[in-house]
Amino acid sequence: MKVPFFTPWITDSDKKSVLKVLNQRWLTDGPALKKFENLFSKFIESKYSVGCSSATHALHLSLKSLGIGKNDQVIVPTMTFSATSDVVRYCGAEPILIDVDMDTFNILPEKIEEKITNKTKSIIVVHYGGQSCDMDKIMKLSKKYGLQIIEDCAHALGSTFKNVKCGNIGKAGCFSFYPTKIITTGEGGMITTNDNKLQLKSRLLRSHGVDKTPSIREEKALWKYDIIEMGYNYRLDEIRSSLGLSQLKRVNQINKMRIKIAKKYNQSLQTIKGITIPKTKKDRNHIYHLYSIKVEDSYKLSRNELFKKLSQKGIGTSVQFYPLHLMSYNYTKYKNKKNEFTNSNKLKNQILSLPIYPTMKEKQVNYVISCLK
Repeated sequence: MKVPFFTPWITDSDKKSVLKVLNQRWLTDGPALKKFENLFSKFIESKYSVGCSSATHALHLSLKSLGIGKNDQVIVPTMTFSATSDVVRYCGAEPILIDVDMDTFNILPEKIEEKITNKTKSIIVVHYGGQSCDMDKIMKLSKKYGLQIIEDCAHALGSTFKNVKCGNIGKAGCFSFYPTKIITTGEGGMITTNDNKLQLKSRLLRSHGVDKTPSIREEKALWKYDIIEMGYNYRLDEIRSSLGLSQLKRVNQINKMRIKIAKKYNQSLQTIKGITIPKTKKDRNHIYHLYSIKVEDSYKLSRNELFKKLSQKGIGTSVQFYPLHLMSYNYTKYKNKKNEFTNSNKLKNQILSLPIYPTMKEKQVNYVISCLK
C-alpha cells in the first residue's frame, strides 16, 4: 500500500473558485484577495489581514514594518525551518537561536530570557506542529523587555492558547499556504495583526512601496503615483486568493479530520514501547498539522532505520526539523556552542513526522500503525 506523507485536498468547489476569477479583469490586487483577507481576519478574530506571496514574505514584511534592521537581534527557535531565521538576515539583523521543549518542540521561554540583550528587538515564536507555544510566559517577556512578538503560525491555522487564536496574540501572526499546510494556495501567506500602522506598512512594502495600486489609480482616474520607500513584489494574486478563500471556508472541517486521525494514532501507538506520541499541554489545543512521534532508544530501530523501513513499505515520513545550529550556512558562531542546545541535539535523532492529511483513508492509517507495530 502507498501512503504519501501528504496529499493536498483540492475539491471541485476549489477548482470552480479558481476558474471564476480567470474571467475577471484584475488578476492581482482584486476582489478575491480582499474577500480572502476579510474572511481570514474573521477566522483569526484579528482587525487586519494582509495577503502575501509566501509565509517567508509575511515574516519579512512584519519585521521590516516593525523597523528591524542592522545591529538588531531577533530571537528564534533552532528547531524550525530556515525561513524563520533567514528573514532576520534579510533585514540585516542577527538571528539568535534558542533551544526547545522536549515534549512540544516549542521554544523554551526560560532560555529566551538568558539571551536577551540591549540589541534584542523581537522574538519570533514557532507554534510547532499545530500546538501553541507557552504564550503567557513569552508575552510577559515582551512586556518586561519591550520586545515585539511575531508568531510563526505556518503550522497553526486554528490553534489556540487560552481560547485565543494563534496569530492574534503577538504583534503579528504569519501563516503559510504551502501545499502541505492546513489550507493551501500553492504558494502564499498571510499576516494578521491588530496594529493599523503595521498593516498599512506591510501593504505598502508588499507592492514596491507604491502609494497607489493600479486598481486605485484606475478607479480615481489618477495616473500619478509615488514610490514612498523601497519595497518588494510580495503580492498574493487573485488565482491563489480564490483557492485560499474556497479552502478557508472548510478549515474547521479540515482540522477536525486531522484530529480524528491523530486520535486513532494516539490510541494505537501509545502502547508501543519506544514510541512517544505528541503531548498536548493545558490551556491549548492541538490541530496536528504535524503528527510527530519520538523514536526512543527502547524501540528496536533507530529513527533513521525506521524512516528507511517505512519508506520501503511505501509510507512517506519526514524529519521536521533538523536544528538550524547544525546547518552549514551562516551558523558557524554556534559551532563551538552545541552544548547550548541539549534538547534539540537529542530530538534531531528522535523526531519522525507520520502521514496525516484530511483525505487519508482509515485503511492507510491502520497500515501505518501495523507497520510501526
